[in-house]
Amino acid sequence: MLNLISATFFEGPALYISIVIASIVLLWLILYFIPIGLWFQALVSGVRISLIQLIFMRWRKVPPKIIVQAMIEGTKAGLELNRNDLEAHYLAGGRVAQVVHALVSASKANIQLPFNMATAIDLAGRDVFEAVQMSVNPKVINTPPVAAVAKDGIQLIAKARVTVRANIKQLVGGAGEETILARVGEGIVSSIGSSNTHKAVLENPDSISRVVLEKGLDAGTAFEILCIDIADVDVGKNIGAVLQTDQADADLKIAQAKAEERRAMAVATEQEMKARAEEMRAKVIEAEADVPKAMAEAFRSGNLGIMDYYKMKNIEADTNMRDSISKPPTKGK
Repeated sequence: MLNLISATFFEGPALYISIVIASIVLLWLILYFIPIGLWFQALVSGVRISLIQLIFMRWRKVPPKIIVQAMIEGTKAGLELNRNDLEAHYLAGGRVAQVVHALVSASKANIQLPFNMATAIDLAGRDVFEAVQMSVNPKVINTPPVAAVAKDGIQLIAKARVTVRANIKQLVGGAGEETILARVGEGIVSSIGSSNTHKAVLENPDSISRVVLEKGLDAGTAFEILCIDIADVDVGKNIGAVLQTDQADADLKIAQAKAEERRAMAVATEQEMKARAEEMRAKVIEAEADVPKAMAEAFRSGNLGIMDYYKMKNIEADTNMRDSISKPPTKGK
């Protein structure tokens, strides 16, 4: 009897708690799949959307809160938004809230921005709301230092500030800021390079801006260039003098190479002449060695007598004496 009473006492509260938890879970599931709060919020905001459609959004994996808040914002701003279009944009990976913010901002600024264009810009990876803000408030882009050389050979380093605003119609497929910076840098180099002297550029830096603006550098980009201001112009190196110095060094090296070539040829010629002289000297020595043999043969054959030999010796001694007299005296003797 006691066991029955205790089991009844403990099973009663446990069962009650289980029922309460199950009721809370069931209520949460009902409120999750049937967002009555969102439906009522849309209703009092003037947005006509049925409760069934909110339930279907859950099944389509579309957060009803995002769609409802976007439609409320658009309705209060006087825009006509289609629920199916918003859902399709969300399912395509777009940012619904950013698109609606951009549409409202464009409408207040009297900027023509259709819904299809706004969603295309968003799906292209660009921030459509930031683009609308840039159309209202232009953006200033600072270019990196651009070095160019005038015709007189002096290098100038210029920095520019480019004021641009977004071109809504060119945001899809249009080039970005990098293209603007590259084109402006190219225009600065061309303008400075066509100047006769660097002093003319320093006196009138606005001439660079005029030349660059006339080129239409914003064609095919997502921006419209409003103005280009030259912020700073510094004088760099004397490139002309550096090039002349380098050319002189190159000419000097070429001349040295040619001189070395001529010296090598002269040394080779001298060595060749010495070799020929040694060869001739060897032939003379060889011929002189044959003289005693010829004289001995002449004595034996009777073609040369003793008196003839003495006469030849006298002539040789006389010749040596005359050679010694004709030579200048050696120092120290």
